[in-house]
Amino acid sequence: MSTPAHPFVSRPSAARTIEKSTFWIFRIATYIILFAGLAVFGDIVVKGSSAVFGSFKETDRFPYFTNTFLAEAPESLYVFEHEGMKREMGDREYRAFREKETAAAAAAGRPAPKFKAESYVYSAGGIWPCIVGTVLLVVGSMTIALTLGVSSAVFLSEYAKDGPFVRFVRLAILNLAGVPSIVFGLFGFGMFVIFFDWNVSLLAGWFTLAFMVLPVVITASEEALKAVPKGFREGSLALGATKWQTIRSNVLPYALPGILTSSILGIARVAGETAPIMFTAAYVVRDKLPWDVEKFSDFFFQGVMALPYHIYVVSSKIPQNAYTSRVQYGTAFVFLGIVALIALSSILLRNNLRGRYKW
Repeated sequence: MSTPAHPFVSRPSAARTIEKSTFWIFRIATYIILFAGLAVFGDIVVKGSSAVFGSFKETDRFPYFTNTFLAEAPESLYVFEHEGMKREMGDREYRAFREKETAAAAAAGRPAPKFKAESYVYSAGGIWPCIVGTVLLVVGSMTIALTLGVSSAVFLSEYAKDGPFVRFVRLAILNLAGVPSIVFGLFGFGMFVIFFDWNVSLLAGWFTLAFMVLPVVITASEEALKAVPKGFREGSLALGATKWQTIRSNVLPYALPGILTSSILGIARVAGETAPIMFTAAYVVRDKLPWDVEKFSDFFFQGVMALPYHIYVVSSKIPQNAYTSRVQYGTAFVFLGIVALIALSSILLRNNLRGRYKW
């Protein structure tokens, strides 16, 4: 006597076949995307790390070694033959070498040696000014964005009464999040560089990048504030606290982890943007570091070099060769490391606050 089939057992059908096929299509597509991402990042890490870690050089002073790629400014590379050997030198080293050889020849009564060198722009030296400029742009713009964004979120969440105007403001903020970065760059150029006469400077770049990430910061901060239970506000107000005291002591501390999440998203976007800083803050080459100024106010009204703009220049604006490839991958590797380091700091701070403020 055969046992009757279970009434709830799955039976083959066309719908189940289509569902299973769709599942595998999505799964394979996900694996392809992951593999492509790993391939790209793996290529950058392998080639970039060799460019960075292969640039250590001994020095005569403590700590008796340096990394030229991380500690020097970009300069031209000269490739030439001398005494049957192929040599590669940066601009400063090449000039000093020529002067030394010319002086040695004059002292020995020989004619001055002739050097036939091929030059490659931005293929020697390092990216130290670009690192400094990128960190300054990220820190300054995120400070402005968080200050304005959290203040706006507090007003919209805690003070503003729901109505057509407030709904219109929220809609406008959401629409601004989808505006291309090149538009923000043109806005910053017209507003801060020309109208306010700040020229190409750190200050113009800070405000342009800050306005670009404001929609993300405001939206995420407002959602974080709304997530705090209303009982926290009501208990504080019942004990006689003012509205601002309640927000400052009983709402903001518990919303900080969510606000820091918005800062992580903002950092990733600010650090990688090229178009806005190209119009407002970035120079192709700048010999002086930002703090090498006569007056303190000059610090804010000067342009800087930046890693994304440097990658753009060495990848598209100069002749490509094996030497520029080394610079491109090395710069991208350092750039990813800096963004990851800043984002990791925000994540650790967020996790610390989550552990401290629980409800």
